[in-house]
Amino acid sequence: MQMKELLLEIGTEEIPAGAVPQALSGLQELFQKEFDTHRIDFEGIQTFGTPRRIVLSAERVADRQRDEEIKKIGPSKMAGFDAQGLPTKAAIGFAKSQSVPVESLTVVQTEKGEYLCAIKKEPGKATMDLLSLLLPKIILSIPFQKSMRWAEGTIRFARPIHWILCLFGGEVVPFQLDKIESGTVTYGHRFMAPAPIVVRDLKTYLVKTREAFVIVDPVERKKSIEEGMIREAAKVSGRVVRDEALIEEVNFLVEYPYPLCGSFDETFLQLPPEVVIHSMKEHQRYFPLMGDHGQLLPHFLFISNLIPKDKVIVVKGNERVLKARLSDAAFFFKEDLKIPLEKRVEELKKVIFQAKLGTSYEKVMRFRRLAAYIVEQVNPNLREAVDRAALLCKADLVTGMVGEFPKLQGIIGREFAKRSGEDPQVCDAIYEHYLPAFSGDRLPSTPVGDIVSIADKMDTIVGCFGVGLLPTGTADPFGLRRQALGIIRILLEKAYPLSLVELIEESGKGLEEKLERPLAEVKVDVLEFFRVRYQNFLIDQGFPFDVIDAVLSTSFDQLFDVQQRIDALRRAREWEDFESIVIGFKRAMNILKGMPSEKKINPSLFSETAEKNLYQAFLKAKEKVDVLLHQRDYSASLLEMSRMKKAIDEFFDHVMVMVEEERLRTNRLALLDAIGKLFLRFADFSKLT
Repeated sequence: MQMKELLLEIGTEEIPAGAVPQALSGLQELFQKEFDTHRIDFEGIQTFGTPRRIVLSAERVADRQRDEEIKKIGPSKMAGFDAQGLPTKAAIGFAKSQSVPVESLTVVQTEKGEYLCAIKKEPGKATMDLLSLLLPKIILSIPFQKSMRWAEGTIRFARPIHWILCLFGGEVVPFQLDKIESGTVTYGHRFMAPAPIVVRDLKTYLVKTREAFVIVDPVERKKSIEEGMIREAAKVSGRVVRDEALIEEVNFLVEYPYPLCGSFDETFLQLPPEVVIHSMKEHQRYFPLMGDHGQLLPHFLFISNLIPKDKVIVVKGNERVLKARLSDAAFFFKEDLKIPLEKRVEELKKVIFQAKLGTSYEKVMRFRRLAAYIVEQVNPNLREAVDRAALLCKADLVTGMVGEFPKLQGIIGREFAKRSGEDPQVCDAIYEHYLPAFSGDRLPSTPVGDIVSIADKMDTIVGCFGVGLLPTGTADPFGLRRQALGIIRILLEKAYPLSLVELIEESGKGLEEKLERPLAEVKVDVLEFFRVRYQNFLIDQGFPFDVIDAVLSTSFDQLFDVQQRIDALRRAREWEDFESIVIGFKRAMNILKGMPSEKKINPSLFSETAEKNLYQAFLKAKEKVDVLLHQRDYSASLLEMSRMKKAIDEFFDHVMVMVEEERLRTNRLALLDAIGKLFLRFADFSKLT
């Protein structure tokens, strides 16, 4: 069996930048799956891509399938051979049906006993023949969010396919998609080198495409973009405002990146920096530049997809485009400043938040009340700042700036609040109540921002659950998972002793007229929603599932408290005798299964020394654990519980619990029940594995 190189390139019209990385990973997965399924060995698989081509290469692919051994079970040994050990008609018929000599049948042991087995070997087919069948299937299965048909064709793809290059061991793999036949030809850059290029293998492919102004490897292309931007930025004594997502997008917008630097009028720097940066990034895919002291410079970088014949003309053209964008922003900003932010709150009555949940004004009034409840629990001294921030935080939604630049909501509100002379805490909270905006994003920097953020998010979650707008699968249009995780992170990282149950109940009170289900049902569902989000959050951080499950089974309300319990239990598992404590608890729980839980201990009925000792150990531990749990010293609580280990072990070694005499049996069960309840005040230790 020989190993040969496989090279596949699908040449297309420009595919949207965001679709290319997904297509490349999808192509690799499809290739691996199909080749594994069809028993074709391969090594050294890699993918490349640009807007106009999707490429896969495998350094070593077997030229034939692996042979396959097929086993077929036939009649039982008893039915297949007579008393003399000769094959019966059943064995002969089975061998004939499998096209094998009767002498080749073997006997195998199965669940039902010994049976006859026919073993056939199916020789592998030539890989070249299989590729002609597999590759069209793989190509048409590449995942895209949107696909299209074109011309008179019947196939669907992200964009029209213009050519297919496919070589195996230097030979063309023959197949056809619609009227496009595979071959040895690729093409260079659309404008700088559009002529056809004949390719023999991956090495010549990479060399010739590079000569034709195409950098196929996205890693190399990204490096070229980054190094080029650093050089251009240095020419104006600046540095690039780095944005990984934008770099990734631009990387798949070009085949031959060529950085250029432009300028804009310094008067635009009077706008908030976020407005200038947003105008560059979102609309034009430009990169802002900053000076040594972090100030925005009146320059920008952009990546051309070719080497321009006249750089000056190209730069000036991009400068004109940016000037128009910034002029629009400056106009909206100036006009918006004419109306104070507070007066815009009334306009929110015209903005629908959600058809069943009412207007944005109604939402503001709801979570404003919830924020007022929260601030009393956290810090009543912040009452005025929290109320003001809650009132104003959505007012910028009706500004021209946010209408033109929706992603600047909160940022614009903060800027207008600053210019109106609002308290700095209020200004920051107007922006920060949206935080965290995505996984891993930073949290609000002040308690005012924390409180308004929690109130806004909780109102959305409870409201959506109350009218049946629950997330399903990957569909979560209101971002409820993200918002729940945001609340979880704020409560944990800021150590707020807030009750989730009470937050849900208070939020529900403001939504009573909107809810389509009883609040009690909504509360149960929302709490479970938070529990699952919190559980996944802890698992992602490396916490053992059984420790999480043990604590959450008995306590899930104040998250900071729950987190402390989980941390303490995880550390306690490292103690030398901890496992035996868990075993003792599980034994007690097993005995108590199905027994009445309300039992009173009568110390006068203890007759055995071991049960008397256990009762005294329990009383001593309970007295201390009561205090320690109240103080939330959970490690010390577990330590006190662990000190009952010797007494528990001796009890189970020397005392029979389920004796015939009912009074003794009931009293011993009552002792175990009391000990179990003490442990359950911390966690359900039976969940630990």
